[in-house]
This record gives sequence, C-alpha cells and structure tokens, in this order.
Amino acid sequence: MSLEALQERIREAAARRRALRVRGGGTKDFYGNAAEGEVLDTRGYAGVVSYEPTELVLTARCGTPLRELEQVLAERGQCLAFEPPHFGEGATFGGCLGAGLSGPRRAFAGAARDFVLGAKVLDGRGRALAFGGQVMKNVAGYDVSRLLVGSLGTLGVIAEASVKVLPRPPEEATLQLELDLPEALERMNVWAGQPLPLSGTAWHEGRLFVRLSGSASALQSARRRIGGAALEGDAARRLWCDIREHAHPFFAGAQPLWRLALPSTAAPLALEGAQLVEWCGALRWLRSDAPPEHIRAAAARAGGHATLFRASRKDVEAFAPLDAAKLRLHRALKAVFDPEGVLNPGRMYRAF
Repeated sequence: MSLEALQERIREAAARRRALRVRGGGTKDFYGNAAEGEVLDTRGYAGVVSYEPTELVLTARCGTPLRELEQVLAERGQCLAFEPPHFGEGATFGGCLGAGLSGPRRAFAGAARDFVLGAKVLDGRGRALAFGGQVMKNVAGYDVSRLLVGSLGTLGVIAEASVKVLPRPPEEATLQLELDLPEALERMNVWAGQPLPLSGTAWHEGRLFVRLSGSASALQSARRRIGGAALEGDAARRLWCDIREHAHPFFAGAQPLWRLALPSTAAPLALEGAQLVEWCGALRWLRSDAPPEHIRAAAARAGGHATLFRASRKDVEAFAPLDAAKLRLHRALKAVFDPEGVLNPGRMYRAF
C-alpha cells in the first residue's frame, strides 16, 4: 500500500462525510469507546525507513509490526525504552503510538510521547503534514507530533514516525518483598527519590516486586539497600512481560478493569475490588463492579483520574469527563485536524 492510497481513502471519506475506523492489527480495539465506520487498514504501509544505531534514532511506517521493529533494535542491543504493550501478535508501530500506552518502565524512563521526535501525519482532509524531525531539539512552539501520541487516531493517521531508542540495560534483577499497600507506597516513593537503578515496580496481594536495571555494581548496591528475596531468571522476565501484556492472573476475567492515574503518594483508595499497583503508586489497576461515578469521584478526590480501560459494556465513557474549557479545546483541535469528523469519531469522547 502506498501513502497516496491512504490519502485517497481519507479524501473520499471526507467528501462523503463517511466515518473511517483507523486500524492496524486491532490489538487495542478494546481501548476507548466503541469504534465506528469503515476500516482503514494501515498494515499495508509498513517498513523501517531508516535506523541510525549510533544516533539512537529509528524511523518507521505505521503498519510495521511492533515485534519486527523491536527485533531490529534487539539485534543492535537497543530497545524502545517506554516498553510498550502489544496485547497481541498483530500490534503495529502506528497503533503503539496512537494508543500511547507504556509499560512498567514508563515511570523511570519516560512515556511513549517523550520519545517521539517527529511524525508524518495524514489529517482528515487527506493532507500529509510533517512535524518535528529526527533530533531532540527540533521544535519551536507546540510539539504537535507528541500531541498525536495517545489521540487514538482521532486527529490523524500517524503514517510515519521517528523515535529515540536507547541501549538495553546490561543487567537486570528483580526483588520481592512482603508488604501491605500503605508500606509499599511509602517505600516506593522513598526509593524513587534516591539514585537507584529502578526500572519497574508492581504491588499485588501483599507482595511488592522491584526491578533494577543497570551495571552489575549498581544492581549489587541497590539490592543491599532495598532488601528482599531475588526472583531469578525466567520467572522474573515472565513477571514483567505478563504485567505489561496483561497476561498476569490479576487481569483475567470479565470484571471491568479501571486504570487510575494518581499522585504516587496518594493513600490507598477505599474502593471495592482487587488492585495491582505500578509506577511507584502513580498507576493503580482496579478490577471492580463499583459504579463508575464512585470510582471516578474517588480518583478525583485523590488528585487524579480514572479510565475505564477494558469492559464488556460500552455505555460508559472510557475516559474521564472533560470540564467545559477542556472540551472546547479538544473540539477545536478536532476541527483543525479533522473538520469533517471522519477519523475515529467518538473513539475518545462521544461528543466529537
């Protein structure tokens, strides 16, 4: 598939005001509100455009399978530092950026948008727009390429993007400690303020797991400071992979899954249901049948917000409601990038 073919599909849809469902491998179809429209399959526009290992920059097209891209990086001892989840074999590079999700390393390395240097985007008129470039200091004014990360295709099709990559850590170790949630939160926040090579934290059912990444000497020093028992070899690798890919037993079942973004120091929330806590307390997964308004109110009181990440019901907005000012801003952005409203309408908010 050519870029021109994608542009033509968008132009036709805009002329007819017919909705398009921008979709790669479909591994994140569950995320956000229900998708509408004819499928615009991006998988045909694939391939690594350029890769400069010495410059730590990779440019690829949207349909490139994420596993293939990561394999290219692994062959040179490098990686996507934000550790994106795949949620299935068909995950694509464009879908990774469109969803904007990051894995366990996010709290210590940065979010997906932090690594995007530039992007080529097809807007709702089918125009090809370029933002940013291939170096960190290339933006004067608002960084539009990063705005597109996490927009779920509602502003444009991310046809191509350049991202910063990083070397893979030379060594890793995982520690396990028996702690209740209040004590785990306290310790994680203390460790986060110290020069420790943290790269992942996860608490569930009285056990706190801490991943360390770096040199052997750094890991040895950190292990002495943190304590706990070591989780060895494949067991450690499977743990973090299962948490990232939601293959951990906590995520199984049909009960609604909520994603709570809170200040890391927020006290445990008094909500019914099981929890798995990541990012030193800043990300709290909740399996609960509690009313959505109760969950969102509790998150707001704690200084954060709650997203209905996965649920069989689609009558509840996936994302936290916007106040009037933010709603106007979102609508204005949508009108600029997609004036006919053809790209993934309603996927983020049903109002646009």
